[in-house]
Amino acid sequence: MIRSATPADVVAIADLESDALGVDAWSEGLVREGVEGNLPTVHYVVADDDGLAGYAVASVVADIAELQRIAVRGDRRRGGVATELLDAVVSLASDGGADRLLLEVRDTNAPALAFYAARGFVEVDRRPRYYRDGSPAVVMRRALGPACGGG
Repeated sequence: MIRSATPADVVAIADLESDALGVDAWSEGLVREGVEGNLPTVHYVVADDDGLAGYAVASVVADIAELQRIAVRGDRRRGGVATELLDAVVSLASDGGADRLLLEVRDTNAPALAFYAARGFVEVDRRPRYYRDGSPAVVMRRALGPACGGG
């Protein structure tokens, strides 16, 4: 079941964030700020299957939405959880008036690049030295509305 995150989810989200993203992980305090609504454009959704299976974070500002994070617990990968989370983010972005959804992904993360491409994302740019270790990011976009070639 996909639902909005609640303060009761913060520790589990922060733990999965740390496991999935290592040195690039956000702190528990930052996660708490977002989940509790103290960052007005930020939305957290979770996949809840008798415990946290995964989460996604999106920011929606006017006509642009950004998928900031998506992570799935190791034992739940390749089971459709990421697709369900991404679908929820697309709905959230569309409902919020966004006509495009952007994201960045490490250029060496072939499975993620393929996952996003299969779901309508296209590469639009590259960001050198984007990650803490100096790795570049691929910027991808999915059109959501007619103003951006979708809809």
